[in-house]
Amino acid sequence: MIMQKVYDTAEATGLFDKGDIKVRINPFKYYNVGNTQGDFIHIFANIMEGRNTTQKSVLSKNLVSALKGLFPEVPIISINIRDFEKATYCNKSMV
Repeated sequence: MIMQKVYDTAEATGLFDKGDIKVRINPFKYYNVGNTQGDFIHIFANIMEGRNTTQKSVLSKNLVSALKGLFPEVPIISINIRDFEKATYCNKSMV
């Protein structure tokens, strides 16, 4: 449910080519959020460089809004977006 919502929301922005969106969940066993063990969702979005600040802001807001709708009881839902360089990116099909 959560993975598909993140995928669908990112895809709906039109910022990504087909097949470029990958969603993974990595639950934290140990964490401290504001000195509590309260629930939270944080998205670490690593995207290929080339989107402007406005586009990344729309992506952030859309993803947080979508998850807020799914999980209204979770007090912290957040995201940060990091660009990675096309020049230094490599995957199996590129070598």
